[in-house]
Amino acid sequence: MNTESLLLFKLYIISAPVLFVIGIYAIMVTRNIISIIIGLEIMTKGVTILLAAAGYFNGRPQLAEPLIITMIVVEVVVLTISAGYIINISKKHNSLDVENIKKLKG
Repeated sequence: MNTESLLLFKLYIISAPVLFVIGIYAIMVTRNIISIIIGLEIMTKGVTILLAAAGYFNGRPQLAEPLIITMIVVEVVVLTISAGYIINISKKHNSLDVENIKKLKG
């Protein structure tokens, strides 16, 4: 591994956990539903970066690519479903507070 690759590796190894921790912090601190979804997305971006880095530095990016694509598809599905819930909650309660979710009944 040359110097540039080692520097890039360190950047990925540092940035992925930082993004994950930022996402966890965003989820734990806020009570706004949109902020929680954004925190979840930040967490998944950290995992995606880690998967891409692992594939690149392992020399087999073809193994990481399907995982990353699957993860992106799952993210889109989660975002779509979350957007539907957020729209319904905001229409019903005129608020995006998490406490409103507790009042939902199936």
